[in-house]
Amino acid sequence: MDKYGLIGFPLGHSFSISYHNQRFADEGINAKYLNFEIPSIEELPQVLSQNPELKGLNVTIPYKEKVLEFLDYISPEARAIGAVNVIRVVHEGKKTMLRGYNSDVIGFTQSIEPMIESYHKKALILGTGGSSKAIAYGLRTLGIEPVMVSRYQRPKTIQYQDITPEVVKEYSIIVNCTPVGMFPHVDECPQLPYEALDERNILYDLIYNPDETLFMRRGAAQGASVKNGLEMLLLQAFASWEFWTGRE
Repeated sequence: MDKYGLIGFPLGHSFSISYHNQRFADEGINAKYLNFEIPSIEELPQVLSQNPELKGLNVTIPYKEKVLEFLDYISPEARAIGAVNVIRVVHEGKKTMLRGYNSDVIGFTQSIEPMIESYHKKALILGTGGSSKAIAYGLRTLGIEPVMVSRYQRPKTIQYQDITPEVVKEYSIIVNCTPVGMFPHVDECPQLPYEALDERNILYDLIYNPDETLFMRRGAAQGASVKNGLEMLLLQAFASWEFWTGRE
C-alpha cells in the first residue's frame, strides 16, 4: 500500500488527513495518508527511512522553508517563492529522490481570482512566513502589488501601527496569513482600522476553522467581500495529487 502524509508541528488542526483518506476510499485508491508530527525538520530522513512506501508528502508550518535543503529538485515556481509544501518521493533503486513544489500559490490564485475587480491594484499580506511568500507570488501573477505586514521591523515590510484608514483604501485586498483568529482563539483578529473598510475591500483569511473568523466578520460588517481558506485547501489538495502522480 502506498503512503502519503503531512509533516509539520503541531498538526492538531490538519485538514489533509481526512480529505485524502476520504478521497482514497471514494476512488478505490490503495493508499493511506498519515500525519508525521515532527518537532524538528532534521527528523525528515528518519520518517523516509521508516516509511519506504511513501510516495508523497505535504509540508506545513513551520517547515515550508526549512525543508528546501533536503530536496533534490525544486520547481522554478517554488524556488521563486522560497517555500515548498508538496514533496514527490521518487524511489530509484536504493536512492530516494525528493522533488519539491508549491501548491499554495495554485490554490490561492484560483480561489481569489473570481473576486478581483479592475480597481483592485494593491494588497496587504498579514504575516511573513512561507505561506505569505506564496500569496505574494500569486498576487503578482494576478497583477496585484503586494506588501507584507509584520509585527516587527523587517526589510520590505510595514508594521501594523502603520496601517491607517488611507492604507486600507489603497491596499484594498487584505490577506491574513497569520494564525490570529484560528480556533480556539476565535475572539482574536489582526489589528486593522476595520471602520475604514467598505465594499471595495476584499478580506481573505487562510484560516478555515472557524468558518467565519472575527477578521472576516468585521470586514463583512463594513460591506467588504470576505472568504476563508477552505476552497484554497481543496484546490491545493487536488494540486498535491497532480504533483505526486507526476502530472505537473
